[in-house]
Amino acid sequence: MPIIDWKNYDAGEFYDELIRSSGRSRAPGGHLARWLRSLSNEQLQARKVEAELAIIDKGVTFTVYSDGENIDRAWPFDIIPRIISVKEWQGVEAGLKQRLKALNLFIDDLYHDQKVVKDGVVPESLVAASKGFRKECKGIKPAHGVWAHICGSDLVRDDAGTIYVLEDNLRVPSGVSYMIENREVTKRVMPELFENYSILPVDDYPEQLLHMLQSLAPAKRSRPEVVVLTPGIYNSAYFEHAFLARSMGAELVEGADLVVEQDDCVYMKTIQGLAKVDVIYRRIDDLFLDPEVFHPDSVLGVPGLMRAWRSGNVALANAPGCGVADDKVVYSYVPDLIKYYLGEDALLPNVPTYRCNNKDERDYVLANLESMVVKPANESGGYGMLVGPQSTARERNAFRKLVRSQPRNYIGQPALKLSTAPTLCDHSLEPRHLDLRPFVLQGKDIFVTAGGLTRVAMKKGSLVVNSSQGGGSKDTWIIEEAPK
Repeated sequence: MPIIDWKNYDAGEFYDELIRSSGRSRAPGGHLARWLRSLSNEQLQARKVEAELAIIDKGVTFTVYSDGENIDRAWPFDIIPRIISVKEWQGVEAGLKQRLKALNLFIDDLYHDQKVVKDGVVPESLVAASKGFRKECKGIKPAHGVWAHICGSDLVRDDAGTIYVLEDNLRVPSGVSYMIENREVTKRVMPELFENYSILPVDDYPEQLLHMLQSLAPAKRSRPEVVVLTPGIYNSAYFEHAFLARSMGAELVEGADLVVEQDDCVYMKTIQGLAKVDVIYRRIDDLFLDPEVFHPDSVLGVPGLMRAWRSGNVALANAPGCGVADDKVVYSYVPDLIKYYLGEDALLPNVPTYRCNNKDERDYVLANLESMVVKPANESGGYGMLVGPQSTARERNAFRKLVRSQPRNYIGQPALKLSTAPTLCDHSLEPRHLDLRPFVLQGKDIFVTAGGLTRVAMKKGSLVVNSSQGGGSKDTWIIEEAPK
């Protein structure tokens, strides 16, 4: 018996990415829907097991911090791909490029003339209270005026099919290695689907990343020395750090492997002696980068690193201080920033957002907590937020106190009816909510991945897709045309 009869597949009131409410497939996914219907549960479960074994064999893991312990787990993966047409994606890509350009102009402005504040587009109090603003970065001029070189903006689709930007991740966005590994595993377990679809590749990302990083190098060398700076093996994203370093042919280093000499240049310790470093792709938070400037007890960073960067002798990606735009209150101003810096309307809309430092908007959020998602300004990974429709009265009361005591630190958004896609559960294909994190690179040029990391809430009814909160992932296909 086939595993699915699409007439009985019910996503309810939600927009499903593959199947319409009539039971008919959407145009880009017609062949996938027919292929899935031809398989039995046993056949599909066998491919699921094959995928799980491939993930274990490749060592694709992530770390969960629980009860003071670091637990390595195999990457959670759903084998049913998500399909988006290239025509729709071209509009998304243009919107992402527009967004990052404006954000980088905003960051550069804040560390120089602050015209955006003087012109009243963004209030001075917002910048003054930002946890991501680094006064130590004032006056620095990074290559091409770019501060956020790698951005992972999270996208969601609502019940009308509209795509929104949910948030921007500009400090040390992670997940791109899993995007690439998802494609490799899917090719291994469902190769016949690739014979019928023309799917845009994602495996060119490390090459594009290296090209972007090299474009930042201060020294005019034919092959600039690029390194990836990691906190070490106990970091939750260490798999990705090692993966990207290996894929780029760059050295993976820790703080103790680098030294800043009297010439204010950064050198890497090697068995042949010191080797000059031109570009550091850092996966360490600002405050741990340089104990001379930030946390004096940090053993993760490099003493003198900020001095070398300020002197123009090394490039840092992402640049320290870019987290000022990785603030969910600043996020609410991005459409205004696009208009201010580029003279354009935003191509991708924000989710409607209420700023809790505004009394009227705060009162509205507090009066409607049952239907709102309330987020702290600078947390990530799904931590510290309230999902109103799934909350208890006790949790809502606790959040009322938090919001009233720290209004600047919170925003409220209506709980969108996130789109779903068929996901292989225990013995059937069921709709599960998802989002999408594309990755955007900006250096001399700008590049957007063909799709990104689709994260899926594996728990029925859950809106939380983060892997640390029980979520999984899917391969994301941007297809040039729908097969017959």
